Amino acid sequence: MSLKWTDVLEIAIQLAESQPEVDPRYINFVDLHRWVVALPEFADDPQRAGEKVLEAIQAAWIEEAD
Repeated sequence: MSLKWTDVLEIAIQLAESQPEVDPRYINFVDLHRWVVALPEFADDPQRAGEKVLEAIQAAWIEEAD
């Protein structure tokens, strides 16, 4: 399965698993973008991520962490 920016929930789940020491409430979007692009299944254009998508991923990750 390849991940795209639209796969917000799946990206959040994988980030929660791959970055367990990170509190998603306190991340910056530069780090978040870097971590998403580094996910093994991620296969989308890194330049296509906007602030809205990153905010959605962060919100889903916070939900996942709770």
